[in-house]
Amino acid sequence: MPEPALAVDKLCKSFGGNRVTRDVNLTLAAGARHALIGPNGSGKTTLINQITGIVQPSTGAIRLFGMDITASSPERRVRLGLVRTFQINSLFVEMTVMENVALAVVSRTKIDWHIWRKAADAHAISACVHDVLEMIDLADLANLKVKGLAYGKRRLVEIALALALEPKVLLLDEPAAGLSRGETDRLLRVLQQLPKEIAIIIVEHDMDLVFQFADEITVLMEGAVLARGSVSEIRSDDRVRDTYLGRRHHD
Repeated sequence: MPEPALAVDKLCKSFGGNRVTRDVNLTLAAGARHALIGPNGSGKTTLINQITGIVQPSTGAIRLFGMDITASSPERRVRLGLVRTFQINSLFVEMTVMENVALAVVSRTKIDWHIWRKAADAHAISACVHDVLEMIDLADLANLKVKGLAYGKRRLVEIALALALEPKVLLLDEPAAGLSRGETDRLLRVLQQLPKEIAIIIVEHDMDLVFQFADEITVLMEGAVLARGSVSEIRSDDRVRDTYLGRRHHD
């Protein structure tokens, strides 16, 4: 069998005497569509910070396609294909959408930024930027400055920057936060069109988005995995309903 895209094995993190994550196991196949949910304080952010290298686990292991990355820096994880939208630097609002995405491509390819800006034949970078903007449905906004974009479109630009880094595993940290219903619907359409080979985890409180996007869901509670299963299994799990979802998402 092929190696999982991401494997988290018995991950624990303690701050002093406080255990924030407790023996968390999580496995994603290549191309997985996975959601991580749970109430505030359940350990989601700490778990994601450990996976992406911002926080070192107290015990446990993290593997990317079989490679142990537990002690790797966040930058090395990005180079290996583990990308999180939160890791992307703040958008440069005085630059255009195209220029923002090009910066991400330049950071990955190590091609000099000034060469791209000046050389009309820097075809490889321009083509990559165009492909990313088409994928994320932003091609018509390529030449607009980010400062003029609505909030929902800025969130899409953040995802475009992440895609420009050519992720194999993409972690989206509350992508729908602050979006209107219409913006969330557009976000969902974009997510559903992303390349099938990318394994995606979304950390999200918008359960309508979660249920429409994810094939599998992990529920965290007090730092531990309360449940894991398909959308139908999570919706019908009495423990999840009583502690997090409520009857609105069960009936």
